[in-house]
Amino acid sequence: MEKAEKAERAVNEGEHQVSDEADRVWSGSWVAERLGVELVGDDRLTGLLGLALRRNPKRAHLLVSNVLGKHVPQSPSVVYGHGVELGRRVRELLGAEEAGRAVVLGYAETATGLGHCVADGLGLAPYLHSTRRPVAGVATAGGFEEAHSHATSHLLLPEDPALLGGDGPLVLVDDEFSTGNTVLNTVRDLHARYPRRRYVVVALVDMRSAADAGRLEAFAREIGARVDLVAAASGTVRLPEGVLEKGQELVARYESESASESAAAGSSGPVARFPAPLGGIADTPLSGARGTARTAPTTPHPDDGRIDLHWPAGLPDGGRHGFTPAHRELLEETLPAMARRLADALPHNARRVHILGFEELMYAPLRLAHELERSAGVEVRYSTTTRSPVLAVDDPGYAIRTRLAFPAHDDPADGPGERYAYNVAGAGFDAVVVVVDSAGDTPALHAPDGLLARLAAHTPRVLLAVIPSYAPERPSMLPEPLRGPAFSSYAPEEVGWLLQDLSDVTLEAPTEEREEAIQSGGAHYAESLPVEYQPSEQYQELFHAALEDSAARIAQAVGVVTETVLAERSPRPVLVSLARAGTPVGILMRRWAQHRHGLDLPHYAVSIVRGRGIDANALRWLARHHDPRDVVFVDGWTGKGAITRELAQALEEFEKSDGISGFDPEIAVLADPGSCVRTYGTREDFLIPSACLNSTVSGLISRTVLRADLVGPDDFHGAKFYRELAGTDVSVAFLDAVCARFPEVADAACAQAKELLATDRSPTWEGWAAVERISEEYAIHDVNLVKPGVGETTRVMLRRVPWKVLARAGAGSDLDHVRLLAEQRGVPVEEVDGLPYTCVGLIHPKYTRGATGADGKAVSV
Repeated sequence: MEKAEKAERAVNEGEHQVSDEADRVWSGSWVAERLGVELVGDDRLTGLLGLALRRNPKRAHLLVSNVLGKHVPQSPSVVYGHGVELGRRVRELLGAEEAGRAVVLGYAETATGLGHCVADGLGLAPYLHSTRRPVAGVATAGGFEEAHSHATSHLLLPEDPALLGGDGPLVLVDDEFSTGNTVLNTVRDLHARYPRRRYVVVALVDMRSAADAGRLEAFAREIGARVDLVAAASGTVRLPEGVLEKGQELVARYESESASESAAAGSSGPVARFPAPLGGIADTPLSGARGTARTAPTTPHPDDGRIDLHWPAGLPDGGRHGFTPAHRELLEETLPAMARRLADALPHNARRVHILGFEELMYAPLRLAHELERSAGVEVRYSTTTRSPVLAVDDPGYAIRTRLAFPAHDDPADGPGERYAYNVAGAGFDAVVVVVDSAGDTPALHAPDGLLARLAAHTPRVLLAVIPSYAPERPSMLPEPLRGPAFSSYAPEEVGWLLQDLSDVTLEAPTEEREEAIQSGGAHYAESLPVEYQPSEQYQELFHAALEDSAARIAQAVGVVTETVLAERSPRPVLVSLARAGTPVGILMRRWAQHRHGLDLPHYAVSIVRGRGIDANALRWLARHHDPRDVVFVDGWTGKGAITRELAQALEEFEKSDGISGFDPEIAVLADPGSCVRTYGTREDFLIPSACLNSTVSGLISRTVLRADLVGPDDFHGAKFYRELAGTDVSVAFLDAVCARFPEVADAACAQAKELLATDRSPTWEGWAAVERISEEYAIHDVNLVKPGVGETTRVMLRRVPWKVLARAGAGSDLDHVRLLAEQRGVPVEEVDGLPYTCVGLIHPKYTRGATGADGKAVSV
């Protein structure tokens, strides 16, 4: 009862506050005077609502709620109190027994928080809200259309399908009812799936005409159910004839006039602002607003202003998949501590603070704001960002005084677009705390034109709190990643292998037998393993000399590619290396992020097989444990780009088969001599010492294996751990030698990354064109037998039956190890002018057992 009494006091205080404002200037008078729009009904209407103009071909006016916490910053106790009071009224209407069986359903995006509050006031009712965000792997339990909205499709995605299946009352919550069409569409869809005897429709304001009200009553009789309505206030909107056309003309005129005034006035003086294309006018100071605009940062640091709320594990960020009474109890227990962490992060002199939620994420920011207001002794206001495009006019008689426009930052399913924060710019807040779910914590949020930068121009301090996006549990029998020292010689924190251990299986076959089987089509190269090459003493000396010579160059390339990833892909990427050549590079990138930024990035290694695709079970494991949009696939180098294309095709097929989207097919590589990717450390074709060896520089792990009798449909691909080669293992020594050069190359790497970020890095695929040319010129007629680049040529020498090596004329020490291997195997090395790579290895194009002599050396065709 104490909570309910507080809520009731908050409602009364809120009504008094908005009434006082209405006594001064009604925030709908500007539209009413120009379009003749009238609000008729309860005396409270003009206190609860203002008016604005939409940029929407379906409806000219917008009813702007003063107590919803969407477009108008408001005291969180007022917002929460209005919702809770509506819930109490529903409980009184239903009675205790029926209320105990009720389910509450809120509408995206504006009523997601209001519906939560109604559920709180109702008591023990579980809550679900519709969403416009599809979630991979979650079955749709229903959907409906909102005809007048700018974004119409609503999805229902409960984690527990039984949530909507009971026969208790369904309480439908929206911020306003204008025609009742959305409610009719919802009840029609749900009643066909989950029929029940009673519905309660709840809104802050009921603005339906008498005819619309009659349609709902007739529909209730048609389906044989009772439909009650509860609203804080009711009335109608009187619209003169031709109001839609007049509104559109008014918007167009103000757009034109505002653009002219802005050009004439520059940055001084209050000017009417309105939604415009990105890059246009973005904000307006309120007349007499406190605070001074300051230049927005151009490169926000990934960790700048971030608040760790310690959001409880297992607590949903909202009602997208359902919010149960147990969830509500957990939130109430942990809310005070989270609010204290938020308060501790505020500037010591902050007296006026704004909590800004994120589109459908309304309830969690509201409750944080409410608790902060109650406990911190500062003035708190609350609102959220929105998809809704609205004209902004700096006039006390208009509801939307200012507007910030910024790009969408949650990779929405309907594509990129503008988003808005209204009445925040120029309002004199000492700090703004942006609260988003992790799906919205993307590079676009942190970009120079993103929300954080837009806000930074209008408040001395911008803070960010990220709530984990709740994902329903999907049953999985997949094991946890393998880690060293049980699997690989790397430390357990360096990499988790999404592989199965096949160390006890004999998989090795003589190189000649493998080559014959591969080229004849009798076997795939991933069905067996080559016998591990054991380097001679002379070859090992070459490796160490090459490492000494190239460690700094490799370190700089590691820095460049890591800085590029952090700037463009994700502030907290999940590194996923393509085993095994990519794994040392993934570890080096992880170490750079730790060295330079103090980040502890997760890193996994997965299998990808040419012609077979990437391990789908590994993708499923990653999607269950991380946001796919944070995943960055890492490889050592590109040759002709076959794996790049393989990955893109495999991810496209995976999205179709599993419905899991978000994985970016672009690979980040240390070296991209073939110009196949945008994210790289260098495009030079130089010796990367990790290419000189096999398992002994890759954690003692074999290349990956995919064979039907060993890898089932629910298994990861396989690999072996060669523990017996520990005496010649240089895996960690290689990493340490490169990392030792990080301090000396750090400045140069960051400068180079900054330059690359400003240039066009679109792939030219010149390497692929060169390979096709070589394939025809040497009458091979199979690009798979042409292996371009130092790394790929080395693989040919160590694993396949080589025919010849093409070397760029004048290539120096980068080819010492290739020349040594060629000498040992009797392979000719031809110098070629104009070769785009340092070297190219050619696999024997007409291989049979008779193509080599008794000593296994290659012979001429």
